[in-house]
Amino acid sequence: MKILHVDASITGPASVSRTLSAEIVQTLRRLRPDAEVMVRDLAAKPIAHLSDAHLLAAQGSLPDEAAFRDDLAAGQGALKEFLAANIIVVGAPMYNFAIPSQLKAWIDRLAVPGATFRYTEDGPEGLAGGKKIIIASSRGGFPTEALDHQETYLRTIFGFFGIADITVVRAEGVALGEEAKVSAINVARGEIASLAA
Repeated sequence: MKILHVDASITGPASVSRTLSAEIVQTLRRLRPDAEVMVRDLAAKPIAHLSDAHLLAAQGSLPDEAAFRDDLAAGQGALKEFLAANIIVVGAPMYNFAIPSQLKAWIDRLAVPGATFRYTEDGPEGLAGGKKIIIASSRGGFPTEALDHQETYLRTIFGFFGIADITVVRAEGVALGEEAKVSAINVARGEIASLAA
């Protein structure tokens, strides 16, 4: 059993999504003490955003630059980690109604034709099924459905990869004062406890 723990928050110890994702991983480890945990901190060690050089490399034209080769290797390493994991825990705060750009850059490295999806005559087919995704979601307020480009995007892209088992543990309203923050975290902790049931 392999667990991939991914965090994207830039607020360090003050991060609600980091707190929740760590507690989710602790709960999973209690349930599966033999599990191997891989950690990827996208704020501390970000993956570069896609560029025209990445598109050229995908078409077989590899730029002769050591830094770019290192970047490609980092992206391939992220993809291998993702494919090897049985459970992926993603700490995903909402920034400006969407996910952090660091998290999007990581996802862009996972969206590889022939690895996580393929196109067929019947439409796209996900190739990464059989995994479980647990999203530790934090939100400063209470966004309407029309403004949610965080959880809806994550459900859509992981679903596109063929993953149907997606759970969201949510703390929202955390920017509305200390009492609201504590209450939201406690609600999320109740959801985490239910994962062990």
